[in-house]
Amino acid sequence: MPTAQGNASLGHGGRLDDHYDAASASQGHPLQVRLREAFRAAGRDPENLSVDDIAGIDQLHLGGRSASRVLADMGKLTGGERVLDVGCGTGGASRLLAAEYDCDVMGIDITAAFVEVARWLSRATGLAGRTRFVCGDAASVPLTTSSIEAVWCQHALMNMPQVPRVLAEWRRLLVPGGRVLLHEVVAGDNPEPLALPVPWARTPANSHLRCREQLERALALAGFEPLAIEDVTEAALSWRETRAKRESGAQQAARALPGPALIFGDDFALMGRNLRDNLATGKVKVLAGVWQRTGR
Repeated sequence: MPTAQGNASLGHGGRLDDHYDAASASQGHPLQVRLREAFRAAGRDPENLSVDDIAGIDQLHLGGRSASRVLADMGKLTGGERVLDVGCGTGGASRLLAAEYDCDVMGIDITAAFVEVARWLSRATGLAGRTRFVCGDAASVPLTTSSIEAVWCQHALMNMPQVPRVLAEWRRLLVPGGRVLLHEVVAGDNPEPLALPVPWARTPANSHLRCREQLERALALAGFEPLAIEDVTEAALSWRETRAKRESGAQQAARALPGPALIFGDDFALMGRNLRDNLATGKVKVLAGVWQRTGR
């Protein structure tokens, strides 16, 4: 029988589905169907894609693949690590870690449409044997205790209202000395309300931003010590500004490859502008960091 906490989690998951898969409801076709049609329109075979073909829908976070590589290098991944990719989205970081860092990766995301797309894109790029994906709650992962060397998380905690539960699960899953590699949006010093919508929320109900100090304290209380932390806000803002120009040009191209607007819907351009403005005015910041599990 579900607990009250479990019922709350299901409601939260439904709200995230409504946000991240809103375009499917408004357009009447599932996300994977729309993406497949877009690849065909761009002259690509949906069952045989390159990592460059899918770059526009591959990593739905600030900095894209370049930010993921910086985080992997910061975390000193050496190859062969078992990694859990929390909030994996369409699976881009999982595929990058498998292909470029020789990791064994499982991605988990609460949005079913993202998990379906992640599995398809891994098959289409020849990486299905090195990545796997499950739809589920980051606070209850179907893995055994002390079964992974690294937790990877990019732009996901700001959607999670119960971060202490999630961090406790990370500690359970990690081997002693295991690492958390985190690239996260946090609340900035400007207390004014966020300009909404943004990519992770259309309403305040889905946005659970914490300031840097709150996030660091939560990690410390959960049994993690920092190895390296960097404020990468300026780089994230520069990337968002450059990306906006590319997206504007891509929307005008007749045979453009799929981009994030196909996932987020017609308001994606507004989301991008609001995110840029929130970064520029100090309402949000972006951190990259590595923490290590303490104790036995």
